[in-house]
Amino acid sequence: MSDQSKGFDTLAVHAGAKPDPTTGARATPIYQTTSFVFDDVDHAAALFGLQAFGNIYTRITNPTTDVLEQRVAALEGGTAALAVASGHSAQLLAFHSLMAPGCNIVAAKRLYGGSINQLTHSFKNFGWGVKWAENLDAASFKAAIDENTRAIFIESLANPGGVVMDIESIAAVAHEAGVPLIVDNTMATPYLCQPLKHGADIVLHSLTKFMGGHGNSMGGAIVDGGTFDWGASDKFPMLTEPRPEYNGVVLNKTFGNIAFAICCRVLGLRDLGPAISPQNAFNLLTGIETLALRMQRHSDNAQRVAEFLQTHSAVEWVSYAGLPNDPFNAMKQKYCPKGAGAVFTFGLKGGYDAGVNLVKNLELFSHLANIGDTRSLVIHPASTTHRQLTDEQKSAAGAGPDVVRVSIGIEDVEDIIADLNQALSAL
Repeated sequence: MSDQSKGFDTLAVHAGAKPDPTTGARATPIYQTTSFVFDDVDHAAALFGLQAFGNIYTRITNPTTDVLEQRVAALEGGTAALAVASGHSAQLLAFHSLMAPGCNIVAAKRLYGGSINQLTHSFKNFGWGVKWAENLDAASFKAAIDENTRAIFIESLANPGGVVMDIESIAAVAHEAGVPLIVDNTMATPYLCQPLKHGADIVLHSLTKFMGGHGNSMGGAIVDGGTFDWGASDKFPMLTEPRPEYNGVVLNKTFGNIAFAICCRVLGLRDLGPAISPQNAFNLLTGIETLALRMQRHSDNAQRVAEFLQTHSAVEWVSYAGLPNDPFNAMKQKYCPKGAGAVFTFGLKGGYDAGVNLVKNLELFSHLANIGDTRSLVIHPASTTHRQLTDEQKSAAGAGPDVVRVSIGIEDVEDIIADLNQALSAL
């Protein structure tokens, strides 16, 4: 029975894993080792020359991490995946394989504040630019593309507002320009949305969030969709030109539909080094086993909470695609039919001060800079995660002064609503 014929819940438990051949252990072991013994000199040479797959050093490959990679790839419907230390690491390595000094990324303005910072400031040190699509429609992305553009970057469900992006239309724009569409699917997870089915070429994850789901381990992933034709132009030399590090191997010709994942591993992870630990890979694997159960509960709870907040006198507005009157509800029906996820924002009538005080008044909610935990989480982005941005950038990112972001957990929804009610009443 192939992975293609198995259901999502089955893949979440079994993809990539088998009993340990030596001990018979059912759970994937934690291979807590830095390096691996070679069979002989020829075996070592084949591994180092990209002529055989296998383990050399845990910075590059590890058996525990390999199971995590196979599982994430299977859930997203990709050909291969690379697991790394964090979501930011995944972004760095993905763009490293595509970019050169003077090239640019066209990105949606609705992104996680840390990603905006990475694209705007950190990537500048590599000579990589970013051009922002002014609006969320495909035409805005098309207008921003020029001859130096090497990728379009969006989030499927945009953090912090939970905006549902039109993946299919933006993918068409990317492909017309001969560049890949890269989608950060952290907030939706493949349970709610599978971007590759809608035309995306590469999917990124912060596994730290909903995929792991328990707020205990850092990790990121790059998923290769296996469909982009890297050889159609001369824009991507790391994939299409002979690599001197590997005796002239041309990655896209040698590795076909897994070439991008291989490139990120052997030209990015090998040298830049943001490796995930085997312990974290194990923890994330364990979390993924319950992904479907958790994401449905997250979404169901968030729907109830959004409906409550929409009727509260202290709340000015609620941005949640699951609400029938939300401008992104139609996109939600198309791309995320099972639910609109756990994360959304709402605005308080008292503005900035009300947002800060609400966070102080909450008791069940944890005030921290994370999403995707089993616990309900809250943050006031303007004073925390998006504080480094200008007021204009905050508003463009959906993190204005009145905005509160919540990540609704899997507790009893009546308790979540009761905590919000008491905190709002105390304003």
